[in-house]
Formats: sequence, C-alpha cells, structure tokens
Amino acid sequence: MDLEGSIGFGGPIWVTGAGGLIGSYLVRELSQRGCPVRGLSHKDLELTDCKAVLETFLKEKPSAVIHCAALSSSVVCEEKPGLARKVNVFTTRFLSDLCHNIPFFFFSTDLVFNGQKGNYQPEDPVNPLSMYAQTKAEAEELVLTQPGHTVIRTSLNGGISPKGNRGFNEEIRNAWQAGKELCFFTDEFRCPIAARLTARIVVELLEKRIAGIVHVAGGGRFSRYEIAQLLAKRYPEQEALMRPGSLKEYSGAPRSPDTSLDISATEEFLGWKIPGLDAWLQENPEEPF
Repeated sequence: MDLEGSIGFGGPIWVTGAGGLIGSYLVRELSQRGCPVRGLSHKDLELTDCKAVLETFLKEKPSAVIHCAALSSSVVCEEKPGLARKVNVFTTRFLSDLCHNIPFFFFSTDLVFNGQKGNYQPEDPVNPLSMYAQTKAEAEELVLTQPGHTVIRTSLNGGISPKGNRGFNEEIRNAWQAGKELCFFTDEFRCPIAARLTARIVVELLEKRIAGIVHVAGGGRFSRYEIAQLLAKRYPEQEALMRPGSLKEYSGAPRSPDTSLDISATEEFLGWKIPGLDAWLQENPEEPF
C-alpha cells in the first residue's frame, strides 16, 4: 500500500514519542511502507516549548501528526498534576490546533472509563478515576473540536521498546528477572495488544482517513492474572514469580476494574478481525516480545 500516494502526503508524517513503545513501532511501520516519517523524541523537540514546536512545524510542514508522547506514569501524574496537564493537555491542544487542516491522531487510554461496565463503546461517556486518565479525557475533548481529527483509545501495549521498560510485558519480565514476586488481580480486566499490531492498525486508519474516536485494542478480555500467565508461557526460561490477588484487597488509589473495549467498529473500518493477545502470541512465536 502506498500511503503517501493514497492520501496525497508530501511532507513527513510526524510521530511524537518516537522514543517510546508505540511511537517506535509506528516509525518502523511507516518506514517499512516507504512513507516519509519524522520520529520525534524528547531530545529532538521539547513539545512544551511552543516557539520551538511552531518553528519546526512551519519548517518541516508535516502532512500528518501521530501524537504518542505523554506523561504516562500514574504516580508522577498524581504527584504533579500541573505538569501532567501541561504535557498531556496543553501540548496536545497546541499540536491539534496546528494541525487544523491535516490528519491528527491522538493516543488516549482505556482508563478514561471507570471500569464499572466493561466492553465500552466509543460513544460511552468517560469517567476517569486517576489524574493521568483525567488529563487524557480532557485532551480527547479538545482534539475532537477539530472534526477531522482522531482519538485512538488503546489498552495495555506490549513489545520491545528502545529503553526496554515501556511495554507492560517488559515491566513484568524485568521484575521477574530482578527476583521480585508480583501480585496480579484476577478481577481487573484489560484488552492487551502487541504494539506492532497497534502500529499497523493506526497506519491503516490513517490511510483510510478515519476520524473521531476509535478503539484499538486486542480482541480478547483478560484479567491481569491471565495476562501474567500468558507471559509466563512466553518466557519459559524465566521463573515467573507471581501470585493471584483481588481488587477487594487493594487499598491504594482508585482502579478501574474492567476497561475492556468494544472494537467491532474498528474491525469494520479495517475489514479484518483483531486477534487477542493469546492468539497473537501463538501466531508469532518468533516475534520479540
């Protein structure tokens, strides 16, 4: 597929957060398709510096922007809400406004929902419980004031990140390698997906010029404990130090018990079914993960 020819892009496609998990996979996916792409990490461009962003935008004239960069640590967001809003809301709004006449894809999260229902559809009302999720929900609303822009809500993404610590699988494997036992809830549910698959889906959505809210997640609903079991099977050489637990025993900040996403509309856009993490791992035994 010739993405540049089919959409009529001339300048590079910007991917912010290129040093992270999803951003790095997007840069790779676009490059493999022969698309002009500019991966932007923190060292390349400080997104909170409006003057620098504007100057670079006017100079490079990107033909589309996929905005993956964010302050994603829930702990840091709770401790520094002002910084969280500056990074996750203010910079998103500034970029979105700059892109008023080109495609703009913003990465959000399934955590904008409180998790009381599960199987959330794109049009369901949001009710974020954490500061991180709240900033994402606020940014979503701002992005959607531009009719041609796209909000991508995704779930846990796994894969191999440049720094080796950004995928949910990397965090778990790193802890196990350090000899740490982890507790995984049996009553907290997500729809995990491989970041490589997320990148493929988003590029196809961009090619089709899909706008609005789109759910991009794996085709299966798994508890945290079930996800850990899948990873233990994937890493047979690694001792899986884990035990099951329950949200009923948890006393920390509020958590969303079931943020599973309805992806039926996305599959209709794509014309193919998105596999669950279990099926994807089985079908890609040699894929670094």
